Parts: sequence; C-alpha cells; structure tokens
Amino acid sequence: MSMKKRFLTAALTAALMVSMLSGCASSKKDTQSDTQQAAVTTSMEQLNSKNEADIIDDNYRTCYEVFVHSFYDSNDDGIGDLNGLAKKLDYIQDLGCNEIWMMPIMPSPSYHKYDITDYENIDPQYGTLDDFDNLISKCHDKGINVLIDFVINHTSSEHPWFKAASEYIKSLGADEEPDAAVCPYVEYYNFSREVKAGYNKLQGTDWYYESQFVDSMPDLNLENEAVRAEIDKIVGFWIDRGVDGFRLDAVIHYNDSDETESIDDLAWLVSDIKSKKEDAYVVGEGWTTYREYAKYYRSGIDSMFDFDMAQQDGYIAKVLNGLSNNGATTYANAITDIDTEIRKYTDSYINAPFYTNHDMGRSAGYYNGDYASECTKMAQAMNLLMPGNAFLYYGEEIGMRGAANDPEKRLGMLWSYDSSAEGMCDDPEGAGNVEQENGSYDGQKDDPYSIYNFVKQTISIRNAFPEIARGTNTFESSLSDDKLCVFTREYNGQKVVMIFNTSQESAKADVSGLGVSDAVAMLQTSEDAPEYKDGIAEMPAYSVLILK
Repeated sequence: MSMKKRFLTAALTAALMVSMLSGCASSKKDTQSDTQQAAVTTSMEQLNSKNEADIIDDNYRTCYEVFVHSFYDSNDDGIGDLNGLAKKLDYIQDLGCNEIWMMPIMPSPSYHKYDITDYENIDPQYGTLDDFDNLISKCHDKGINVLIDFVINHTSSEHPWFKAASEYIKSLGADEEPDAAVCPYVEYYNFSREVKAGYNKLQGTDWYYESQFVDSMPDLNLENEAVRAEIDKIVGFWIDRGVDGFRLDAVIHYNDSDETESIDDLAWLVSDIKSKKEDAYVVGEGWTTYREYAKYYRSGIDSMFDFDMAQQDGYIAKVLNGLSNNGATTYANAITDIDTEIRKYTDSYINAPFYTNHDMGRSAGYYNGDYASECTKMAQAMNLLMPGNAFLYYGEEIGMRGAANDPEKRLGMLWSYDSSAEGMCDDPEGAGNVEQENGSYDGQKDDPYSIYNFVKQTISIRNAFPEIARGTNTFESSLSDDKLCVFTREYNGQKVVMIFNTSQESAKADVSGLGVSDAVAMLQTSEDAPEYKDGIAEMPAYSVLILK
C-alpha cells in the first residue's frame, strides 16, 4: 500500500509565516533538558491521576469526529473502513472520548460522500450494513455513543430521485408544466424555468434546478410532504440500527430564501427524530456567527456548533496569537456572550464547542514561532474544557497539519511514519505533500510531553469533573485580565474553579474568596507547572489550574 510522504508546501509555509503577528510568534527562553521537562510533567500526571472518571450517561460527552476514509484501513486497499474504525475503538476510548461522529458513510460518487445516492445503505468502500451493526454493538459495549452525518439539504445528482425527475423534465414539451401525479419526484427538488441565484441549468432543457453548493448536489424541497415521508423513513431506519443521534449538515441552508422556513424545517426534523428516540442527540451545522445560529435553537435542537470559537479567525486562535484586544478576557466574555444570546431562544441547550473540523485548516498551522507547540496544546484545552458536548477532529490530538484544500484537511491518520504499518490510509486524491512535523501517534504515545498526551490529560480532567461540561458558568471578571481568566462552574451541588493563563508570561490570581481549598488538576504546556498555596494561584505561561 502506498502513502504519499507529507511535506509542507512552500505556499503553506509562506502563509503560516505571515499570518502570525504576535502572541505565539514571539520568542521565549530556551527550554530545559528533556529530563527536567519529564520530571515536571510527571508532577502534572501525578496530580491528574488522582482523579477518577465520573462519566454520566447523558448527551454531555466528548465526541471524536472521524473521516472513515482516512482513519484506519482493515483490508489493505488504502481506504479506511468501518471494520478499521472498530479496531481502533480502544484507542478512542483510551483517549477519553465516549462518542464518535462519522462523516457521511452512505453510498456516494465522491470521496467525501456529502452527495448521497442511497440513504439506507453503506458505501461499499467502507463496508456493509453488517459491518455497521458490528461497529454499533462494539461502541455500545464500550459506552461510546454513535452519531452519523445526516445530509438532507441536498442529494447527489446521481440519486435515483433526481435522475427520475430530470428525465421527466426532459420529456416535457416546450409549453408543458410538470405534473407530480405523473412523476412525484419532480416536486422533491426545486425546478424553475427562470434563472435564479443558486440554480444550475438542467442540461438539454430550458429548466434550472436549485443547487446552492455545486451542480452535483441538487437541493431537496424539504417542505414537500413526500420528501418528509422519505426522511421519516430514513431516520427510523438508522435509529432502528442503533444510532444515538445525528449531525445535521447545512441546516441554515434548508431554505436559502427564507430563514424562518429553514428553522421550521429543522423543527420538524428534530421533532421527528425525538419521536423515534427521545434521548437522541441532535447537533446542527450552521456556519455563521452566534447571533445568527442562536436563532436555530428555536427548533428544539440540542446543539448548534459553536463556530465563533473555531478555526484560525475564531476567538481561541485570536487570543493565543495576541490578536484580540483583551486577551484572556476576550475568550471568557465570548463564552458568556454566546450563552446569553442562545438563552434568548431556549432555556435548555447543550453547547457544541469545537476547534476544527473537516472543512477547516488543521490547528497546528495556526501558530508560528517559539511558542507554537504551547499554543497548539493550550488551544485544545480552551476548547475541550468549555461547557457542553465538546468535539475533537481526528488527528488534532497529535497536531497533524493540512490546510491548502479539502483533501489536505482530511489526510490519512498518521499512526506511524512507516507507510507500510498496519492500518495506514492513503491520502485523498488531490492532497498535496504536507510535512507532519509534530510526529506520529507512535512517536508521541510514550512521550509525556507530547501533544497527544496533553490532549489526553485534558479530556481526563473533563471526564473527572462533571461540573466542567454541565455546570452553570460564571466568569469571575474581577479576578481576570488580559493574561488570566477565572471561571466558576457549579453543577449538582459541586463547584470547580478554573484558571486559564492564555499568555506567554506568568501571572498570579488571588482566588481565596471563591471558597476552594485544593488544586485538583492542572495542565502545563512547558516545563513550568502551576502552583497553588494560601488562595494564590501561580500560573506559568499557557497553563490551566482546576481547584475545588
């Protein structure tokens, strides 16, 4: 099995060099020896190892997003598959994640599979329905919930519904109008004789069809009752097979001309899902600002992805790159402001913090200079320790890189630098050569100072203290500044205090008035560890301290 060597392109190198103006691009003192670093890191591990996981069976989880194509190959064809994913469930569980979201797994003509041709089957590249059933069973045995990507904003142009509708349209006379009694599929989509925004011409006719993304993805008419009946059947099919919930693709595009109708379409779908599985978890993709996606909580959906915190221009990366006016306070205020906005529309919601996904450049490329490694780690803590159901994109836990195009954002998981190692996947077609300078999983797993072990430590803290994900969040603004932010999280009669130093300088926080006495967990990105004594927290650069 071949696998491309991954080297950083000159263009990407240049982009990274010019993108970082301050913050993590600044210089720092020389690091101490590996022996000194390991000794201090062990102290972090010793403190955190005293905590036992307190996993609650609800929808506040830590979710691992998987692109099956690029994750783990079980049959040596270079493409990841469901059986390969099943083999790596121990890895996902050991990392601390107790939920997986698989990008689309249904039959599709594309490598990414966001253009579906059969909603009740598995793409042959990935396996069979029996393989899916086996995966579900193994996940549930390990306490791992399963979300599948549900793409119903559009189908593939190769879907039988669209092919039937297209052939019928082509058969019409010049003055003849479509008749759903003759071909019901013609009303599954939006056809028009007029040229409209987001419409493409149906070749060989004077008709156009809505396809807001690309011409190979015709939009479904979700207000059509026959379409809704089809979706209802599909939802039941997957719930009957044991899925625990759905990631809904492109929900703000359900009706591109009417936001209210989009929300109504979403409300119908959420209600339909919940009617079949009351505790199903439903999270929606609405790639826009929180003031816009917050409105979609009127639908009754559990979660909307928190895009304002994500990618290179989100709050997390801006703070760590020194590009926000108020540093740590900017991060804290964003969490508070987003919560306030969402609560205008619902009293009950689960935030869905994420930092990167399959549509975004890998986060290791967001930082440059001497503090790049520290910022790469710290950003993961800032994401994974937010309230809600947190999401982690595969490969981020080892600091993979990739940004130039979509295939490069979805490279084969770097289990090893040995391209012939078991399970290695070929990169998707169209990916360039990207250097993975942070190392493979094999190279990081036994290094207590690696990105992998930092992420693992972070998730272990999240799992040990239910207050972190579920608690009522209070930003202690009087104790915070541009370097430090302090939160109180309270849940079920328990409270933790969380201190983040998001700067490259050490800082102190006097939290003696918050009613906590002991440091119970910490994260450090360098040789310096946080300390706590007599109500005073000594916070080295890019560190986190948890108190009870």
